[in-house]
Amino acid sequence: MKILTAYASRHGSTREIAEAIAEELRSAGHDVTLQAAKETQSLAGYDAAVVGSAVYVGRWLGDAGDMVSQFKEQLKGLPVWLFSSGPLGEDPYPPGEPEGLPELVTELGARDHRVFVGRLAKSELGLGERLVVRAVKAPEGDFRDWEAIRNWARSIAASLAAT
Repeated sequence: MKILTAYASRHGSTREIAEAIAEELRSAGHDVTLQAAKETQSLAGYDAAVVGSAVYVGRWLGDAGDMVSQFKEQLKGLPVWLFSSGPLGEDPYPPGEPEGLPELVTELGARDHRVFVGRLAKSELGLGERLVVRAVKAPEGDFRDWEAIRNWARSIAASLAAT
């Protein structure tokens, strides 16, 4: 199957998650296009889509939201999986779903939405972001669970193999 894996990432952590998902899908024999959401020009020819975004201030980045809005009708006709990256820490904060994601899952008929814990490297942040990180006392570090990410991608591949 031909699968689009699109992502919106501000500092690269979500892109790296999308890369791991694409790698697992490829290893299962799928033809995968990995690209930034803002670069998506068409969904023609794709049999499925995985779309993810970093979460800032409880919301997906604009590039991911814009891509989903632009291609909403086509996405409704495909098997779609969504993922979010953003909570931080051993006891991930903030908990729960990003704003609007439960409704988006329903609207698209997405098969699943997963929230993956992210990474924070303060050295990569701009002044405004560092001030917010300090104010909310966000922990620095890489909290991504690569096995959980790969297992989720394998479950997508298994679901597609069953159809």
